[in-house]
Amino acid sequence: MNPQFTTPESPSGIAHPSFREAFLFWLKLGFISFGGPAGQIAMMQAELVEKRKWISQSRFLHALNYCMLLPGPEAQQLAIYIGWLLHKTRGGIVAGAFFVIPSMFVLWTLSYIYAAYGNLPWIAAIFYGLKPAVMAIVAFAVVRIGKKALKNSVMWSLALLAFVSIFFFKVPFPAIILSAGIIGLIGGKLWTDKFLVIKGHDSKEPDQKSVLDDDHESPEHTRPSLARGIRICVTCLLLWWTPVVLAGLWKGWDHTLFKEGFFFSKAAVVTFGGAYAVLPYVAQQALQHYEWLKPGQMMDGLGLAETTPGPLIMVTQFVGFMGGWNKPGGMTPLVAATLGAAITTWTTFVPCFLWVFLGGPYIERLRGNVRLSTALSAITAAVVGVILNLAVWFGLHVLFPGGGRVDWFALAVGIIAFAGMMKWKWDIIPVVLGAGAAGLVYQMVF
Repeated sequence: MNPQFTTPESPSGIAHPSFREAFLFWLKLGFISFGGPAGQIAMMQAELVEKRKWISQSRFLHALNYCMLLPGPEAQQLAIYIGWLLHKTRGGIVAGAFFVIPSMFVLWTLSYIYAAYGNLPWIAAIFYGLKPAVMAIVAFAVVRIGKKALKNSVMWSLALLAFVSIFFFKVPFPAIILSAGIIGLIGGKLWTDKFLVIKGHDSKEPDQKSVLDDDHESPEHTRPSLARGIRICVTCLLLWWTPVVLAGLWKGWDHTLFKEGFFFSKAAVVTFGGAYAVLPYVAQQALQHYEWLKPGQMMDGLGLAETTPGPLIMVTQFVGFMGGWNKPGGMTPLVAATLGAAITTWTTFVPCFLWVFLGGPYIERLRGNVRLSTALSAITAAVVGVILNLAVWFGLHVLFPGGGRVDWFALAVGIIAFAGMMKWKWDIIPVVLGAGAAGLVYQMVF
């Protein structure tokens, strides 16, 4: 092999992925990341931990739990974190950017079709087939992550308690995570062996080794420094707010463009708990206060976002698009809608890079800390319960549309997709493409 194309080995003995290899993976993930956060986390778990072995299970969960505590889309932030671990800042930027960029163009296209022509039957038919596949992907995530995190009766109990709290009593997601962390801290002190689930394995078996292994120190570039923190803050804040200020200077502080940029900048700081937690707030402001959307359009936008790749919070781009379309403010509707979608997406996702790049080095220093590990173990168990809540919620809406009789087509597609991924290790791409094609054929025939 030509030496310039060889890949150096990590301390664990497994070849470290080249930047090009990682770039192609993050690009691929951006096109297939259906299923909301649960499905996306499941894809990264299957690809990065089990198949490619770029990161160990405990380090994956360590990063995931930090991202779950941040405002914004946790799956995208997890991609940024892992990309940063593998290839420094440029790796994090590529991972986070391409997690969103494909869905930006897909959702812009669908938003334009929706605004200009209304819902087209053939698009609805494809989405009809995709929804049960998404349901299966989420269920698959529950099983795979649950197997890794629920190691004993205490962890099972925490997962069940989290599910009951959020599903039946509508306890806010941040409250569940905070409570789980406190339980983990206290329980770890009193009953360490039951709570110390996330830890290094000191495994000698080759198939349990990873590029970012449990048994080795964090990469050199992850060490925190005050100078680096200041640079990150200044750079990210300038990137974040410059388009918002320019929109205000260009079109005025009362124009839709500036109001969208300012509102979604505020939302980016308070969107704890994922898309479902923040959607009521966004919908209320967009519908009642700003009047960017008409009644019913928010749910249509959520439907589009749920069945396109990328984070579910991409629904905010639809809101920005429709705000510009309905209130163009002196521009053509298409130009105003495109700019509105762009500034909304920018202010929603740029802050994610700030949270990860700023906090990541300190979280890496805490890796291996027993007190933190017991808290994160409890949080991970609670996260399984939260993902189960999403799976059940989504399943009820897909299998019993409108609360009526069972949709037997959706049930069949969901079972086939779930069984294929579990038993025959089907890839996500054929599952998604096959389900979309099945929906189109079924609606055309029946």
